[in-house]
This record gives sequence, C-alpha cells and structure tokens, in this order.
Amino acid sequence: MTATGETASAQRELSPASRPAALDTRSAIEVRGLHKRFRIPKNRITSLKERALHPFTQDFYELHALRGISFDVGRGEFFGIVGRNGSGKSTLLKILASIYKADAGRIWMAGRPAPFIELGVGFDAELTARENVVLNGVMMGLSRRQARRQLDAVLDFAELDDFVDLKLKNYSSGMMVRLAFSVMIHAPATDILLIDEVLAVGDAAFQQKCADVFHQMRDDRRTVVLVTHDMASVETYCHRAMVIHDGLIHHIGDPEEAAKEYLRLNFEGPDTAGVREEGMVPDRHARLLDAWLEDEAGTRVAQVEMGKPIRFRAALEAREAMKEPVLGFHLKNAEGVYVLGFNHPLREDPAAPDSLAAGQRFHVSGEIENLLLPGHYFMSCWIVRNRARGEMALQSIDLLDFIVFGRPKAGGIVSLPAEIEVTADGR
Repeated sequence: MTATGETASAQRELSPASRPAALDTRSAIEVRGLHKRFRIPKNRITSLKERALHPFTQDFYELHALRGISFDVGRGEFFGIVGRNGSGKSTLLKILASIYKADAGRIWMAGRPAPFIELGVGFDAELTARENVVLNGVMMGLSRRQARRQLDAVLDFAELDDFVDLKLKNYSSGMMVRLAFSVMIHAPATDILLIDEVLAVGDAAFQQKCADVFHQMRDDRRTVVLVTHDMASVETYCHRAMVIHDGLIHHIGDPEEAAKEYLRLNFEGPDTAGVREEGMVPDRHARLLDAWLEDEAGTRVAQVEMGKPIRFRAALEAREAMKEPVLGFHLKNAEGVYVLGFNHPLREDPAAPDSLAAGQRFHVSGEIENLLLPGHYFMSCWIVRNRARGEMALQSIDLLDFIVFGRPKAGGIVSLPAEIEVTADGR
C-alpha cells in the first residue's frame, strides 16, 4: 500500500509497554512497513549531444533510504528521531509531511500535521517582515485579517518590532532565524508538529526563549516529532526516541538509551576508525544531573565578566562502575574553535575515590583563570574509564554554555599577559 497522510477518525491503541503510563495511550501516528528508495545517476549528462549519443543509457544505482520501518507515536507525545547523516531520518519526516511519497507502506495520522522542515522556507527576501508574516499566515490557513492579528505576537517574540518594515534581504542571518522560529511557533494550532533541526537558533538569550517554548510544548502535551543531532535536546524534551541506521530502526524507547545507541553508532563509523584502532570505544556510563557557574559569593550565574575566574560546578551519576576514571575538560567558542583543555585523573585527587560504583553520585568543582575575550563559550566534559584489558571507554557530556562579557582591548580569543620592552639605539 502507498503511504498516506489523511486524517482518520478511529482511535488506535498503543501497547501499554511501549510508552510511559502517564501519556495518552491512543495513537497520533502509525507507520507500518514504510519503504523509500531513490534512483541516483552514476554519470551526469550535461548536454543534449550526450543525450542524443546515449539515448538509452540507464546508469543508475538505487539508494534504499527506508527499509520497511514501523512505529507508533502517541497523542501528546514528544517523540525524537535521531541517526547519523544519511540514515533516513529526514526522509522519514518528509514522507510524514507529504513532501515525499513512499514506495510502499502505510501512514495513519489522527489529525493535521504541520511540517517545519527548514526555518525560513517560503520567505521572500524582497518583501518586508510584515508582509512575510502575513503571507505565511495565509499559507498556513489563516485569513488575511487573522494573519495580521498575530503579527505583533510574532514580532514581540522575535524582538524585531523596530525592523518590521525592513526587507528580509537586509536582515542579518540571526534576525532571519529569529523571525522564522517565531513564525513557526505562532502558526495556527495543528494536531501534530513535525520539526527538523530548529532548536539552536539565535544568540544565547534567544536560545533560552526557544528552550522555554519546547518545554511548554511538552507540558501542554502537544504531539511533536523532532529530528535532531542534539542528544541533550532528546534527553530533555522527548518522552521516547528512535534511532535510525541505514534505513532501519536500530532502537526505540528510552531517550537516554537512544542517545547511548546514537553515540555508539557514531563512534563505530568510518570517521572514528582511528579512535577504535587506539583501543578507545564509546560509552554512556555517566549521567549529568546539574551544572552551573558561580560568582565569588557562590551564587549561580549565566555570564562571567572578562578577567574574573570561571568557577564551575557539576553533579553527575555513574550509570556503571568506573575504575580509575579520568575527567577531561574542553572549551570551545561559538565558531567551534578549540580554546583549551585539561585532564584530571580522580586517582590524583585525595578527596576522590579510585573508583565509582554504579548509581553513585559525584560532584566536580573547578576554577579556571579567565583569559578569554568576550564571546559565547561551550564547555564539555570527557569521561574516560578502564573497561577491559588494553581497552578504554569514553563519553562526552555537554556541560555548560556561557557568555564572557567586557570591553576587549585587542582582538583574538584570549587576552594573555605580556611584558614588552622597547629600546632605541642612540646616536
């Protein structure tokens, strides 16, 4: 059977063991035996002469993006879909959104889906923000009057009231994504939201507003299908998550377990062959409970003044026994440039045990001399433990993101102290 996105009035029941008990057991989406393949040309024909000389050339290979996958999404469920690039997750979302047609299989939806595959799709750069917001509202099913009525709410959230009559071609990239995200969340109420990689947009303050919106969606029991590479978002928002690998369902269930399987697949791929050769394999043996920055008084802060020490704390829990673990800390800026890193073996810390038992909580505190220039920075914690003879296990945890503010006197990334002496030859 071919895939269909038509609304059905019947209420399907999910298996009680397949979803958390607190959620509605009725299905919002049912997918059965979905197949999708693409025919990819091996040789590109770029001229009429080549086509005339080889009219019957059929030099194609078949790419099987989806191989008969089946799953359910419950009503009011925040459902994550993750996988490596090329695994088929975006293809699946586009089939759910009726952008692609499946080769075989069946899709049943209890309601009308609203796809948000890419922020800003449908915008006209030659029109103003006001005109684009109204146009998008009409395209989503609103009347012109209704679309104009929601204009103020869209602009208030995007913080673009002063630029409402500016053409989008004159918008910065940050202004554009803020407007697009605001248009998305103020779209007419729909039964199912299909979202592809739109969580981290704008600056740090706007990203927090976006996070609040997704928390509200989860609390309001909106049915959301989210495709993402951000495992922190999966563990924060999703009730369940599914890992797709080579067009097949590799795992479906608990978000933390899905994140674990996603990391395993990433480390087992060709991009990390060198890591495997050195005896390092991925793991998910610790869980972050909390992490924060502090000022001199011990109060939690989100920003650090230039030149003031970076004081951080974190609480973690060992999911498995860890023998002689080593903590590594990496700091990158907003452009992904690696700024600094250092390791801390627990065996060298008199206050820390040599090993941690499964379920045991441990706390990390540190202070770093702050030589950073103003900007947005991200700290990650790498945990390495002995796993077997000649083999180590590693895990990366996103620990903190924060702003360093101040007035720099020079460019670059860090402000290093220096002593300069200038002399001149006498006549």
